[in-house]
Amino acid sequence: MGWRLRGSYFEACNCDPICPCRRIDEVPGGRSTHGYCEGVLSWLIEQGDADRLDLSGLAVALAFRYDDDEPRSPWTWLLYLDDQAAPEQQSALREIFSGRRGGDAATQFPWARKPSTLIGVRAAGFDVSHRHRRQWLRVREEVSVSIRDRYAAEQAVACVIPGYDQPGEELVADSIVVDREPLEFSHTGTCGYAARFDYVG
Repeated sequence: MGWRLRGSYFEACNCDPICPCRRIDEVPGGRSTHGYCEGVLSWLIEQGDADRLDLSGLAVALAFRYDDDEPRSPWTWLLYLDDQAAPEQQSALREIFSGRRGGDAATQFPWARKPSTLIGVRAAGFDVSHRHRRQWLRVREEVSVSIRDRYAAEQAVACVIPGYDQPGEELVADSIVVDREPLEFSHTGTCGYAARFDYVG
């Protein structure tokens, strides 16, 4: 038995585009623009299952912060799970996105392979669209992200979280807001990114 999730992904953080953590024209990334990073990641699962439990059609989001100058830059993160998921589906998603079920999540999710602090797991209503170059996300009254458009650049960019093997596109975030202690921040005109994902565990 195992798990597999496929679908669409988008993120936004406080870095300037192109986000320095990306792999750019096959060159590995580096430090965040401002020495720390805070943002929001989101996934729409188009097809998914874990031990034959169907996870298709569900959404997941993650708000986070880390500091490049802390040893191993540990993540502080908050996980949001679709409140349309049944309890057993939420449990499976929590285990997968925390890296407990291994597989791609254990190597591609920095918060799973580094020291990190999970400050909460919240079931919430999602208002989300992964429409091309116009993505947006709202979770409760706590998280809001909207994408303005693509970032005009010719470089090939890739991100470890959806997978370096997945073609991606750099975006410009219109706004990112997280209003949930201790993760409280707001940014405009910063970087975003969109790609497909196909995780196996």
